[in-house]
Amino acid sequence: MKVKDIGEQGLLRILQQFCPSDIIGDDAAILTTEPEKSLVVTTDVLVENVHFSEVTTSPEDVGWRAVAANLSDLAAMGASPMAITVGLGLPGNVEVSWVEYLYTGMTQCLGSFNTLIVGGDLVKAPVITIAITAFGQAHPQNIIRRNTAKVGDAIIVTGIHGASRAGLELLLHPEFGKNLDETEKQTLIKAHQRPQPRLDILPILRSTVETLNVTPLQISGMDSSDGLADAVLQICRASNVGACLEWQKIPTPKVFKSWLSPIQALEYTLYGGEDFEVVLCVPSEFAEILVEEIGGNAAIIGKITSNKDVRLCDTQKEIPEQVLRLDRGFQHFN
Repeated sequence: MKVKDIGEQGLLRILQQFCPSDIIGDDAAILTTEPEKSLVVTTDVLVENVHFSEVTTSPEDVGWRAVAANLSDLAAMGASPMAITVGLGLPGNVEVSWVEYLYTGMTQCLGSFNTLIVGGDLVKAPVITIAITAFGQAHPQNIIRRNTAKVGDAIIVTGIHGASRAGLELLLHPEFGKNLDETEKQTLIKAHQRPQPRLDILPILRSTVETLNVTPLQISGMDSSDGLADAVLQICRASNVGACLEWQKIPTPKVFKSWLSPIQALEYTLYGGEDFEVVLCVPSEFAEILVEEIGGNAAIIGKITSNKDVRLCDTQKEIPEQVLRLDRGFQHFN
């Protein structure tokens, strides 16, 4: 059965099953926030053959990744998710089952965070286009911004970088992973297809700040969905500072050292993107405590400097010292 066979209203009736019946049905959704909370809103658009393709991503994984991208933005702002709306553009020959699987993937990701689909829009389009708007909330003092990094701050990442890009390469070129065992391959592929937005760090940030009595929140940050280098550069640009990163301290998949050349590992780690971790700039005196509380593969990877450039250094001399640039990562229209 094709979308064109059942039309807009027929498809809407199917998609309404993924939304709470007491919220949808009007021209807009009404969301009640808590007192002394700020509403945080973010929108992300995914386009077929730009952000996903049938070669690398099932419809369920497309749905998951579309939601994860938005929830990751909320996490980077220090906001807890409330709901999303979905704008969906479809060619008429898309199978209805593909759309149902898409929404299944969305609800699977949302279910981990008690978040609902509360509406959206549906249009005919030349290629599949998914525009998600996510709504979150946070106390004004707990909102994380890009423009508050200060000289001397430690730079923290919440986890491994480079895995998603490696997973994408394995999906596009299976022969590339002939030296990897199946577990290693699937771990990297899962990092690309089912990224985990780091909403788990929010209560850790709040409790650490309260324990250390450093309110209001003295943290700057953003997510690394467009690449680790992009995140650090964007923070530094917004805060009018620079940074020094230490290559050997950046957490990467263990398999990189035996599988990739140093140049490939550098490219995947700094510019690969879609790892959906969070980059945080925090006062150095409580950076170690915060990393320990986050656990896992969280690490201090550098510091904020008064110079305006972002430099990558390597004490082991595997790679030359270099200035990082935005134009080396993925940029639309380049």
